[in-house]
Amino acid sequence: RLGAKTIPTQRCPVLFEAPLAAGLLGAYVQATSGGALYRQSSFLLDCLGQAVFPKHIDILEEPHALRLTGSAPFDDEGVRTQSRRVVDAGVVQGYFLSTYSARKLGMKTTGNAGGSHHLRLQSKKTPKGGLPALLKQMGTGLLVTELMGQGVNYVTGDYSRGAFGYWVENGEIQYPVEEVTIAGNLREMLLDIVAIGSDLLVRGTKETGSILIGSMTVGGR
Repeated sequence: RLGAKTIPTQRCPVLFEAPLAAGLLGAYVQATSGGALYRQSSFLLDCLGQAVFPKHIDILEEPHALRLTGSAPFDDEGVRTQSRRVVDAGVVQGYFLSTYSARKLGMKTTGNAGGSHHLRLQSKKTPKGGLPALLKQMGTGLLVTELMGQGVNYVTGDYSRGAFGYWVENGEIQYPVEEVTIAGNLREMLLDIVAIGSDLLVRGTKETGSILIGSMTVGGR
C-alpha cells in the first residue's frame, strides 16, 4: 500500500483477483436461487434459456468431486445430487432449487436445498500464465485485490463497492490505488466477462480463476 494514489473517474477494464472473483460467481448463484426467484427479488428473473454470460463461459456443478467442501451425495433434504452443466456456452440451463422453492415455481428440485454444491467457472478464453497473462491481456486498467462495503442490489443488479488495488499500464503494475469505487450492473458485468485466468482457486463451494471485465466505472478524484 506504500505510495497508494487515487485515480481520475473513468471507465476502464477491471480485473478481479481470483479470491474476489468467487464473489461474482456467488452473486450469480444468489440471483438464480429458488428463494430469490419465487419472491421475484432477483435481477435474473425468468432467465432460463437466456444468454447471461458470453459464449465462452460454462459453469459446471460437480457435487461428487472428491475431497472438496462443496461436494455431497445428497442435499439438506436428502435429495440425491447430480453433476450438471448449469450454464452452457453462456446460456442458463438450470436454477438452484429446493423442493419448496421448486414447488413455488412449478418446477422440480435440483438437489440444492442448503445452497449450491461445488461450482466450476470455466472459459474457452483462458490464457496460459495465470494472473500475469491476464494483466497483459488487459493492457491498461485496474487490478482489484480488495473490496469494501456491501453495495450489491440483487433486485436491480446494481453493483457499487469500495475497492483497493493496482493501476496497470502495458500489462505491468504501476502503483497501488486506494479510495476508489467500482460500479456497474451485474447483468452487464456477467455478459462483459472477457476472460478467466488459469490461476484457479477454490473458495468454499466456488472454483474460479481471476475474472477480467471489459469495462466498469471507476470513481476516483
